[in-house]
Amino acid sequence: MANATVQKVEKKDASASKGSNVFALLAMVACIFVGFLVWKFIMGAPANFQNEAEMIRDGAEAGHPKEGNYLAMVYKGGFVVPVLMGLFLMAVVFSIERFIVIGKAAGKGSVEKFVAKVQKQIAGGNINEALAECDKQQGTVANVIKAGLLKYEEVKREGFDSERAEAAIQQEIEEATALEMPMLEKNLVIISTLVSIGTLMGLLGTVTGMIKAFSALGAGTTPDSAQLANGISEALINTATGISTSTLAIIAYNSFTSKIDKLTYSIDEAGFTITQTYRRFRARANNA
Repeated sequence: MANATVQKVEKKDASASKGSNVFALLAMVACIFVGFLVWKFIMGAPANFQNEAEMIRDGAEAGHPKEGNYLAMVYKGGFVVPVLMGLFLMAVVFSIERFIVIGKAAGKGSVEKFVAKVQKQIAGGNINEALAECDKQQGTVANVIKAGLLKYEEVKREGFDSERAEAAIQQEIEEATALEMPMLEKNLVIISTLVSIGTLMGLLGTVTGMIKAFSALGAGTTPDSAQLANGISEALINTATGISTSTLAIIAYNSFTSKIDKLTYSIDEAGFTITQTYRRFRARANNA
C-alpha cells in the first residue's frame, strides 16, 4: 500500500515537472517571437524613419531614423536586436513567474514571525497548536515543519530513544524539504543562464556593428559616413540591450536564491527545535 502511494506521488511529480518544462519551452519560443514582431513591425515601422517612402520601396537599409526617434534607432541595431529583446522578455517573464511561486511558497504573513511562534509552541509542548498554526500559514516552511511534527508525534507514541527519534525526525524533514525545494528552484537555471547569454549576444551584436563600421572606413578613399554611423549605432545598441538583460537576470537570480536560502534556514531552525524538544521529553520520561 505504501509503495503504491509512493508511486502515485512520483508519477504526479513527474507529470508536474513535464508540464513545467513544456511551459518553459513555450515561454522561451513565445518571447523570441514577440521580440521579433516588436522589432519588425513596431520599431521598424516606416513612420519612424525620415525617408519613409524610400524605406517602403527599397527596404530597411534605405531608412534613416527621425531625429529623437529611439524606436527607429534600436531597429537599426540589426538582426541581433530581436534576439536580445526576446532574451530580455524571458528574463521578465521568468522573474515574474518565480516571484509569484516563491511568494506563494512563503505562505501567509511573515515567515520569521511564524517560525518564532511555532518554536515557542513546540518548546512548550503544544504540538497541536503548532500543527494548527502550520495549517493556517500554508507555506513551504509550514508544510515541512508539519511533516516534522507529525513524525515527532509518531516517534513519541513508539517510544523511540533520543538518537533514533532525532534521526527519524531529521529524515522526515529532509524528505519533505526535498519535495518542496524543486518547485522553488524550478526555472532559476534559465534565469542564471540568461546572465551569460545576454552578455554574449550583446557582444556578438557589438562585433557585427564594429565590422560594419570598419567596412565603411575601408570603402574607397571617402568613408561612407552613414554606414559608419549605422555600424557604431548597432554596436552600442546591442551592447546596451545585452547589459540590460544580464543586469535584470542577475538581480532576479540573486533575489530569488536569497529568499530560498531564507526559507531553508527557517526550516533548519524549526527542525532543530523539534529534535531538542523530543530530547527534553525523553529526559523527563527517564527521570520519572
